[in-house]
Amino acid sequence: MKYEDVHHKIPIESRTYQEDSRYIVDVIEELMQSAIEKGNNKIVLNTNLKYGLPMENINKIAGPIIEAWAFEVFHDIKDDINNTFHLVNVESLPRLNKADILLQFEKTDLSISANIDVKATSEDIKNSGKSPNITSYRVIRTAYVNDPDLIFVVLSIKHKVYSRRNYQTSLMDGVMEIVKYNAYDLKFLGDADISYNPSLGTGQIQVKDIHYVDYKFRTTWEFCQLLDQKYLNSSKRSFDDWYREAVKYKWIKE
Repeated sequence: MKYEDVHHKIPIESRTYQEDSRYIVDVIEELMQSAIEKGNNKIVLNTNLKYGLPMENINKIAGPIIEAWAFEVFHDIKDDINNTFHLVNVESLPRLNKADILLQFEKTDLSISANIDVKATSEDIKNSGKSPNITSYRVIRTAYVNDPDLIFVVLSIKHKVYSRRNYQTSLMDGVMEIVKYNAYDLKFLGDADISYNPSLGTGQIQVKDIHYVDYKFRTTWEFCQLLDQKYLNSSKRSFDDWYREAVKYKWIKE
């Protein structure tokens, strides 16, 4: 048996998917830009270390801090009853979920949800976060079969860190400042931008260079096929491996 011979479950997204995806990506980038323009882009970390935060290792703790900042930016907008973005719900997702934050928007009489995966990269460290793991191949492949309208946004946030003396406390304040951002719908990244890392379980989907990506509009089924080909082209995976996963997670018609 070959991949082409399998009776695949073919997910079909709604006709408004591209429009909904574009709206959410635009809103996310607008909110990031607004936070920067208003000066709400600095995270102050108090420390009693005489020489401030260890800059050479700051990227190791930046991820969860930047994620918490993004959550608060979204949450503040949701709490503003006059917000024009129709953002009605913001949830921080548990560890090991496929994303970090869930956003829900109202659109006429419908609700649109978006899974946001926050990736922090350092402006000061060369190649910081350049090729991040996005999510498990098994998890994201199954998610698109179960929900053809899944909107999975990768939010790349660049920051720089510096220390300054707080003369009121006589301590050092570490300042993590958000300086740049980009948001992408994972489904619409260029073929060459998406890679597969066979390490860890069924493997991880990665973005080769999160700072420079191309866009390619495709259907949910086309994206599932792209993910499958990345998996099957790995020297550590075989069709039998794929078929076993496909049966287990119900990607095919038995």
